[in-house]
Amino acid sequence: MTRPRALVLSILAFAAIMLAAGSYNLHATGDDDWNHDRGFDPRVAQGFRIAPVPLTYDRRDREQRELVGLGSYLVNAVGGCNDCHTNPSYVPGGDPFMGQPKQVNAAHYLAGGQQFGPFTSRNLTPENGLPAGRTFAQFKRQLRTGADLDNPGQLLQVMPWPTYQSMTDHDIRAIYEYLKAIPTATPGP
Repeated sequence: MTRPRALVLSILAFAAIMLAAGSYNLHATGDDDWNHDRGFDPRVAQGFRIAPVPLTYDRRDREQRELVGLGSYLVNAVGGCNDCHTNPSYVPGGDPFMGQPKQVNAAHYLAGGQQFGPFTSRNLTPENGLPAGRTFAQFKRQLRTGADLDNPGQLLQVMPWPTYQSMTDHDIRAIYEYLKAIPTATPGP
């Protein structure tokens, strides 16, 4: 190979490497950030893997798909929503608190009905296509302020809204889109 040709190939290879590195926006803030900057959030894929019910959403809409996957991750891997909003939370023989392999009660998934003293958890499944029949603005208001929209002037009790109020708008939107994608269900016994 001639020297000028080798020099040109070396310059082109170097330029390709620099362009590739620039397009990935490499920085030292952690693998999850790096993956997110590249357009890949591993929480989305995990959310789809752990969703205990079939989901209905427009799979061609990338933004909606990513919100639904992230929402599933936040609801099923982080938020513990099943423990309060599904009655019973697990099917017979599938209760991890009894040392059994976890199997969520898909038939009544997030349909409410759990008793906490005088309080009963609410059905979060879609009503008229909206989670718990709430618009996004109403849903966000409840998570941010604890306002009990069924009982004006009251605050939600038991619901850990003081913790969830610190979530980003994007995360709250993801949870909302996930709840829109789950099947409507009725409370368990």
